[in-house]
Amino acid sequence: MPREFKLPDVGEGVHEGELIEWLVEPGDAVTEDMPVAKVETDKALVDVPAPVNGTVRELRFEPGDVVDVGEVLLVFDVEGEPVDPDDSAAADPTPSTDEDSAPPAADSPEAADAASAEDAGGRVFAAPSARRLARELGVDIESIEGSGPGGRVTEQDVETAAQVDTESGPADPAADADADDGAGSGAADPASGAAAAVADDDPTADIEAMLENGIADADGAQEGSDADGEATATTAEPAERERTLATPATRRIAAEEGVDIDAVPAVEERDGEAVVTEEAVREYAAAQREAQAADAAAVSESAEAGAGGAEAGTEAASAAREETTPAAGGEKPERREPYRGVRRSIGEAMAESKYTAPHVTHHDECDVTALVETKERLAERAEERGIRLTYMPFVLKAVTAALKEHPQMNAALDEDAEEIVYKEYYDLGVATATDAGLMVPVIEGVDRKGLLQLASELSEVVEKARNRTISPEELRGSTFSVTNVGAIGGEYATPILNPPEVGIIALGEIRRKPRVVVDDSTVEVRPSGARPGSGGERSEPAGESIEPRSVLPLSLTIDHRVVDGAIAARFTNTVMEYLESPELLLLE
Repeated sequence: MPREFKLPDVGEGVHEGELIEWLVEPGDAVTEDMPVAKVETDKALVDVPAPVNGTVRELRFEPGDVVDVGEVLLVFDVEGEPVDPDDSAAADPTPSTDEDSAPPAADSPEAADAASAEDAGGRVFAAPSARRLARELGVDIESIEGSGPGGRVTEQDVETAAQVDTESGPADPAADADADDGAGSGAADPASGAAAAVADDDPTADIEAMLENGIADADGAQEGSDADGEATATTAEPAERERTLATPATRRIAAEEGVDIDAVPAVEERDGEAVVTEEAVREYAAAQREAQAADAAAVSESAEAGAGGAEAGTEAASAAREETTPAAGGEKPERREPYRGVRRSIGEAMAESKYTAPHVTHHDECDVTALVETKERLAERAEERGIRLTYMPFVLKAVTAALKEHPQMNAALDEDAEEIVYKEYYDLGVATATDAGLMVPVIEGVDRKGLLQLASELSEVVEKARNRTISPEELRGSTFSVTNVGAIGGEYATPILNPPEVGIIALGEIRRKPRVVVDDSTVEVRPSGARPGSGGERSEPAGESIEPRSVLPLSLTIDHRVVDGAIAARFTNTVMEYLESPELLLLE
């Protein structure tokens, strides 16, 4: 029996995902836990594994589609389970010789019923490109006998079927009769009804028919004439696709333009399926507007001059078309991309944070000359162990030490319970810039780990975040966050809180700056002209001097509902104390 596989909840709070890539095709054999698709959620890019051993029967979505959790993603034929007889292509191999059981004529009602029954229970294996070609050529792919491996329908099979249909001519005798008659009732054909109305002497009926059917001349043709008198189509032929691949932005534009996106001609394809772009929608909408302008001009001319004004209407339509085209082509170039996935998740979280928690940012500078020297000395030892040591492990340890002294900064506000929750563990988030947007991998238990272990874990999770292989579990649960704007040359910032945390600190770029340095040592000063040992000597401070120092800017943002400004300043001072004297970290 076929097994429907629904998109699982691949992460806490995730309710939908964008299908990025299929890793299998219909007919492929799969094993349990084998990745079958890549799906991007608002947390990360994840592999979706197969739940069973079996064969892929059907893919329900196309790359670029947004799939809700719980929707059927694909269908399997499970290994070892019987195939539903209704889905089997097998039939009684013994041919019947009874004349009464002979196959019905192709155009008979019995044949139509049989075809419907076959479509309802049949199973067709075809590549997406073959299905697309069948839709473009107007061929019923369910009626094609596949010549590929396992009976799969190929593109050649579709082209052959289309050629047979073309040679056989129209299948509906009534349609032939109407075509030969030329003066049918027009009830089933709006265009024929319009032509009848145009032929009528009543100009009102003529106008109404033109407006109803969108024709540009009194003969009912969906054509206009250009300046040279050449016939040109004013509207694109509807694509009549079963499915249209398009980004949400493209669909929004189609809705704004009042365009049926399934009727827009596709100029691109993805995995054999038609893709409609924003440019195609705009061009199609422009063509529709031109056609409407041409029709309106033609109707106006026809109303004034009667049936004899059709030629003038055609000229007016051409003029209207020439006036509209420059306006449609005068738009300034722009590029759009879907607002979803990680980017949307970031935006929603930041908006909720900014408009829920009152943000206050405290700025200060820290003399990290000693830290720079310490890091440079230890970096060589770390390199020998295959670990790249940066400033971040020192900062994480300093922040953790400060959080222990100021527990208000390692808290969260539970609004539902109206409680402040003080965290007694130290899981720090490290904001990381990726191609998909900002991610915050979490380093757990910073207080229990040494500098080299922190450096190793930090390098690992940052790489996974940038490669989009990080799991959702590694992106949640932080109690305080650190972001490094100095990595790209920044100095100060106003970072937005990562809910539900009440604090985030931004590191600026370490720069050499002149600073006043106080020498705490003393020197002996003798009275003028006095000899050494003659008495009268006194001790004085060595004094102050201006020296170049390594300076680190700090920007701490707090949730003012939980943390006061004084606490923020004290917390920052504690962080600075540990960074200015890194040997203090040995005590932690």
